[in-house]
Amino acid sequence: QVQLVESGGGLVQAGGSLRLSCEASGRTVSSRTRAWFRQAPRKEREFVAAINWNGVMTSRADSVKGRFTISRDNAKNMVYLQMNSLKPEDTAVYYCAAGSKIDMSPRGYDYWGQGTQVTVSS
Repeated sequence: QVQLVESGGGLVQAGGSLRLSCEASGRTVSSRTRAWFRQAPRKEREFVAAINWNGVMTSRADSVKGRFTISRDNAKNMVYLQMNSLKPEDTAVYYCAAGSKIDMSPRGYDYWGQGTQVTVSS
């Protein structure tokens, strides 16, 4: 099984920036779609952004368009989420996922990381 490990979360003031990283355990995941989801307490897991196997196609939730950017480096088995202009409503645990195609449902992904906490203060 592929292992995914997120990093880069933390506490930031509203309007600030963070960059999340997700590293895969092997190069076999390089051909897979990669995605970010987030989950706030007592909320459903929510789609944030996804990127296809070669980085040509991306998808982002309307709530983060213009603020968040997803990217990948297949040589390093890495995917990133650059988060700018953060808002308190962005506060959540952010999860990295891998699957076969871009899907806004978490059920479309086969592998998940452990999550990293992002907290945005007012």
